[in-house]
Amino acid sequence: MTNRSISTRVADKEVSMTNRKHNDDKKNIVSAFFKAFKSFGTSLPILLGVILVLGLCRAFVSVQMLSAVFTGELLRDTVIGALIGSIFAGNAVNSYIIGGELVRENISLIAITSFLVAWVTVGIIQFPAEATLLGRRFACFRNILGYILAILVSIATVKTLGIIQ
Repeated sequence: MTNRSISTRVADKEVSMTNRKHNDDKKNIVSAFFKAFKSFGTSLPILLGVILVLGLCRAFVSVQMLSAVFTGELLRDTVIGALIGSIFAGNAVNSYIIGGELVRENISLIAITSFLVAWVTVGIIQFPAEATLLGRRFACFRNILGYILAILVSIATVKTLGIIQ
């Protein structure tokens, strides 16, 4: 056997191994795609349920009802604002509109800020779906931490605005 035929065989084996590895990578990617698609299909009914519950809550809670809850006490408004925002979760775009309406109703800025921060970051209504998809412990920890941070961020934001003005 010559050196040339040995080197050709080695090169052929390397090409064959590379092709096999490439095919395995393709199979893994396709398999991962189908697993992700199946996971999305499993979580879709849960997500649709959350969207429906959020829509119902928004239909029954008006700006006037929220303005009756906020009395003007700093600590009370902050805690209640974060609590209500936690229950009625939503997206940032809606929060700007709601915040503007609450400002027109002469609700304290700290109450509005805590409400809006909690509205976007905490989600009691989504908790069952989040616990199912991400785990109960994680969902509890994230929501409790989000609630506490909503209060702290709202206080820091309003105090900062007070210093700037």
